[in-house]
Parts: sequence; C-alpha cells; structure tokens
Amino acid sequence: MSVLMNYAMFPTDKGSSVSEYVSKIIKMVSESGYEYKLTAMGTIIETENLEQALELVNKSYKILEPFSQRVYSTITFDIQTNKPIGRLNDKIKSIENKIGSVNK
Repeated sequence: MSVLMNYAMFPTDKGSSVSEYVSKIIKMVSESGYEYKLTAMGTIIETENLEQALELVNKSYKILEPFSQRVYSTITFDIQTNKPIGRLNDKIKSIENKIGSVNK
C-alpha cells in the first residue's frame, strides 16, 4: 500500500509570514523517516498506510496548537492499495520517461 499526502498547515493569526511556524512542522516531518518533498505550496509525504499519514497531520496540529488560536490546513490523498512505497518518485519518473527532464 502507498499513501501520498499533499498538505499545508499554518496559523492564520501570525501575520503575512508564517515560516517560523511551518519550519517546526517540516522539522518533524524530516525526523519522521518518511520520504517527503517540500514545495512552495505544501509538503508531499509518502507513507505505507492512511493511519501513518493522519498521525503526521495530528502531530503537525499539535505543534501549532500552542502558538495559534486558528490553524488552516489543506490536505489531499492519493491512496493505492495495489502499489508499494516508492510512488513519490516513480510518478515523476513516469512523466520524465515520456517528455524528458522536468523541474523538481
């Protein structure tokens, strides 16, 4: 099984720059051991099951909870029970095989 999760989470009551708070979440994700990619608009993480992905969401919220009275999040999942871990990179390779190198 492979779960790809694309998510962003940040406090809405800390002004126009929230990187101080988002960096706390990215540090936790980095230390989690899961494969991930940071993008300008969110973070993509691959886990073996939905429970692991949701645990990361919960941990992210717990990181922000002491700092903010309002937290915003967007989350999308691509869950495939018939595919093994590795899709985070394999999906990009599939496109590159068709059109050549892409910006990553």
